[in-house]
Amino acid sequence: MATKPHHDPALDPMIDPVTGELAVLAPGHTFKSVTQKIAGVVLTSHTPLGWFFGLIAAGGFVVMFIVSVTWLVLKGVGIWGVTMPGAWGFAIVNFVWWIGIGHAGTLISAILLLFKQGWRNSINRFAEAMTIFAVVCAGMFPVLHVGRPWLGYWLLPLPNTMNVWPQFRSPLAWDVFAVSTYATISVVFWYMGMVPDFGTLRDKAQHPLTKYIYGMLSLGWRGSTRHWMRFETASLLLAGLATPLVLSVHTVISFDFAVAALPGWHTTIFPPYFVAGAIYSGFAMVLTLAIPIRKFYHMEDFVTLRHLDNMAKVMLGTGLIVAYGYSSEVFFAWYSGSHWEFFMMWNRMFGPIGWGYWLLITFNIAIPLCTLWWRKARTNVTYLFIMSLIVNTGMWFERFVIVVTALYRDFLPSSWGTYKATRWDYMIFIGTLGLFTFLFLLFVRFAPMIPMNEIKMMLPGSAADGGKEGKTVAEEIA
Repeated sequence: MATKPHHDPALDPMIDPVTGELAVLAPGHTFKSVTQKIAGVVLTSHTPLGWFFGLIAAGGFVVMFIVSVTWLVLKGVGIWGVTMPGAWGFAIVNFVWWIGIGHAGTLISAILLLFKQGWRNSINRFAEAMTIFAVVCAGMFPVLHVGRPWLGYWLLPLPNTMNVWPQFRSPLAWDVFAVSTYATISVVFWYMGMVPDFGTLRDKAQHPLTKYIYGMLSLGWRGSTRHWMRFETASLLLAGLATPLVLSVHTVISFDFAVAALPGWHTTIFPPYFVAGAIYSGFAMVLTLAIPIRKFYHMEDFVTLRHLDNMAKVMLGTGLIVAYGYSSEVFFAWYSGSHWEFFMMWNRMFGPIGWGYWLLITFNIAIPLCTLWWRKARTNVTYLFIMSLIVNTGMWFERFVIVVTALYRDFLPSSWGTYKATRWDYMIFIGTLGLFTFLFLLFVRFAPMIPMNEIKMMLPGSAADGGKEGKTVAEEIA
């Protein structure tokens, strides 16, 4: 039995009059208005002043990152806080955190496409961009952490004179294969999705250089039936290839810990627990990016409350899985009867870095999971933005607690040490945040942040809606 809508659809145009649910797309748009609204951000000759301020601020952090990495290469990893027994520090923490951030983009692009979830259309483009930029930030940390980044290519199975191959039993080699495959598929998927939009930008551009650049990027796109058929086929094939990566990449990352015979790491729950945590933090980052974008560029018609509500629901579901993972760790540390496991968990909670554990419980479980059950919270834009920042902070502390608290107190008290990050650790991490923001600002200015072709397929009268098929480029931009 259908429930009565909470709002009167006649009074609120963002409520679907048929289902009574929040609308995925604001009413009143046409092919022309969608093109003008989205392409106008890219082709405008008047870039908002706020964009320049953001780019300059992010560029400052990029300079700090370059200085920090330069000093790291000159002096070595000794400038970091990594000491025995805590030989893994911020570098691995940040690596796992950034890989997790990049998970939501592939899930939105691939899995939701295969499941024909129309609400993904407005957010998949910048979610894919977020994935690529996050992987760029993540991939640098293992290379820097090995101490000789100029020999990073040794991790690849390249033929060489001495026949020295990578150690395929090492999780580091597994990471190289998993992350490089993930990055390659993500870049191809992201670029292929933009080809039709590049064709539209080419036809609307006025400046000859702009027209030439987007003409090159569009790969000769003409919007013919044959082009659309090949585009749809390629999209489905890439989605099929990318879908296993959503599960495999962070599963392989979890093996960095799970294959070690170390209390706190050697557990079979890590693969699903890490994947759920990655999707949790990834969707939090999508909210962190989507909410300012829709406000700054006035895209509320395309990124509606329905999108924010659905993303909050995904976070609620994955957050519950993460909470189950936390409780399982505590239960098995007690139930196993292992003195080492029990002490590790007790030390994680009440040891010198116990404050980190309770911060992650508060940020990842207490705050979001106690509020996201209510629709008012899930559709409150300000609250969702603050909550997304809280979750991202909590997920960083989760990785910090997993890495540090399992290492800094070894099996023997005589081997106990401590971990304290240096200013170079903080500078490199903050620098990657600046690099991520810098790349993302360039993306929203010079590429269509929302897929025009997919938004048009949602309009009444489109081919997907049963209307006239095969609209020409001239008809779209008229």
